[in-house]
Amino acid sequence: MIRILDITLKDLTQLMRDAKTFMFLLIMPILFTLLFGYASGAFSSNKSDSRLPVGYLNEDNRWVAQSLHDILADSETIRLVEYSSATTSDLEALVTDGKLAAAIIVPRGYGQAMLKNKTAHLIVIADTGSTAWITIQAETLTAVSRLDGALRTATIADDMLGDRAPFRYAFDQTLAAWQDPPIKVVETTSSVVPKVTGSGMSLAHTSPGMMLQFSIAGLLTAAQVIVVERKSRTLQRLLTTSVRRIHILLGHYLAIFTLIFSQFMILIAFGQLALKVEYMRAPGATLLVAFSAALCISAMGLLIGIIAKSEEQAVILSIVPMFLFSGLGGAWVPLEVTGETFQLIGHLTPVAWAMDGFKNVIVRGFGLDSVLIPAAALMAYAILFFTLAAWRLNVSEER
Repeated sequence: MIRILDITLKDLTQLMRDAKTFMFLLIMPILFTLLFGYASGAFSSNKSDSRLPVGYLNEDNRWVAQSLHDILADSETIRLVEYSSATTSDLEALVTDGKLAAAIIVPRGYGQAMLKNKTAHLIVIADTGSTAWITIQAETLTAVSRLDGALRTATIADDMLGDRAPFRYAFDQTLAAWQDPPIKVVETTSSVVPKVTGSGMSLAHTSPGMMLQFSIAGLLTAAQVIVVERKSRTLQRLLTTSVRRIHILLGHYLAIFTLIFSQFMILIAFGQLALKVEYMRAPGATLLVAFSAALCISAMGLLIGIIAKSEEQAVILSIVPMFLFSGLGGAWVPLEVTGETFQLIGHLTPVAWAMDGFKNVIVRGFGLDSVLIPAAALMAYAILFFTLAAWRLNVSEER
């Protein structure tokens, strides 16, 4: 054990001689997290409206048209952009330029036609080949159906009940009933789990993503230490002593693990305190994922150091998995928004499992049980990489 610690301390001393490297591993993930955060509006105080912008021009002065406007204005999928004076050509230009998803024009006589139960037409300007049109069409038809249903109900009530249910009263009551339908779907969130806003969701993804990406970048220096040791024949001299190969591997491995795990702890603390990312929602779960990810990435660095024959090879063998694993593993783009095939391929990388573990805690509000499988997968990768490193060392030295 003392020999292992001696090798570990020697590597750590060598790594820490260049303070710029260690600062790079801390500053770069912080800068990239802030950069992606600003790009996604995570630090903006303005609330965004994700509803589709739809132009609205009312050329009819009857109260029926105003009722249609009120129904559409309460929509959760479209946002009315009202125009008091505009021409059809103006609205067509706005839709063509992409400034509006569509435009609705209520022509003169629309309200009167609806009251007399005659055919009434709205003028809708839209790109019928776009995906937004399906949503706008459905929402517009729903609004018109509600208006028509309320008018018919009010007419029947007025004919049957007379003064006991005046037309406007029955009409207003019918429309109001749509606000509280007998069956509706309500999205609820446990009070134990704080609701994550869109901006918080962005940081909840970029913070662990950049942390994982630049932890792999840290293997550049760690792997080079092993390469230099081999090139200077220090490793060969160690092998002629009573120090066992497994002790040498464990010593190097523990040094890399200490570097990576320390980086994780500092960045997690920064994310929790400065960015308000809920790493500490389940401290034990977060610690287990960080520990497992550090074990995995450290074993990868050990393997790279054993395989690489020069510092240049160590750089290439560190940069390639950094970009490959980060891109496929969801560090840049959430795997949830990709297809099933890409998700399957992504989970062949350890980064995807680490992202799953962190986001189970940060975003989904789960506890320790939810990270057991991601942690097990990361530890399996760690065992695989360490075994390959031990095998490669034996093969190279036997030559």
